[in-house]
Amino acid sequence: MEYWNAFLCGGALCAIGQVLIDRTKLTPARILTGYVVAGVLLSALGLYDAIADWGGSGASVPLTGFGHALAKGVRQAVAEKGWIGVLTGGLGAAAGGVTAAAVCGVVMALAFKPGEKR
Repeated sequence: MEYWNAFLCGGALCAIGQVLIDRTKLTPARILTGYVVAGVLLSALGLYDAIADWGGSGASVPLTGFGHALAKGVRQAVAEKGWIGVLTGGLGAAAGGVTAAAVCGVVMALAFKPGEKR
């Protein structure tokens, strides 16, 4: 059932993004930024934990999950360090994912020789 819930949650997020691409004049960059902001807002309202509990990886892997991780990191850092946590919490919470993405990007660039299409 966990796989089904993850599929439904991630699929719903993807479907919403596709509808936004097809029906609006929003650029993909604005839609992606909107997903991050939506994750932060849902986390601030206390709703994202319930979504993540139900949807599992279907909720934590997309950009809404990144926004949730940023908000959660800021909340935790503010509780521990005070207001300086507003500046440092998001960076600390997202550092692992950003580092993994950068390392994978470098490995793929070395392995496949990227270049312009001709």
